[in-house]
Amino acid sequence: MKLYSDMLDTPIGAISIEADDENILKILFDQENIEISPNVLTQRCKSQLREYFKGTRTEFDLPIKFHGTDFQEQAWQALRHIPFGQTATYGEQARHMKKPKAVRAVGSANGKNKICIAVPCHRIIGADGSLTGYGAGINRKKWLLDHERKALILNQ
Repeated sequence: MKLYSDMLDTPIGAISIEADDENILKILFDQENIEISPNVLTQRCKSQLREYFKGTRTEFDLPIKFHGTDFQEQAWQALRHIPFGQTATYGEQARHMKKPKAVRAVGSANGKNKICIAVPCHRIIGADGSLTGYGAGINRKKWLLDHERKALILNQ
């Protein structure tokens, strides 16, 4: 299987994109020494991410392939149901998955998400409303949530 990769500079740092011929495999911040070898999917992903950062894209239309356990993949799919500009708690995500007692496991799965922004783990907050862990950093999480709220207001 041939892999393709590309980079995108964003207002909150560089993002790397990895794909095969059929699916996006990774969208990550802070990846260094990436050999740029784009394909149609990495270019499409870059385009959609640019639109997201401009505030004009609220949903991603990308074929995504997850690499995780069945539980992790279920958690990542649940993240995709949280609307742009909104947040949910780990408990709400676990209930959406019909596993209300799996709150800690949901948090662990979210921490292993390799497809940031398009699979929006940044939209998960603590039960008390606090901005809890985010692999790309709490400052980025705050920026992304603020960006989405502002984009909703501007696009009304």
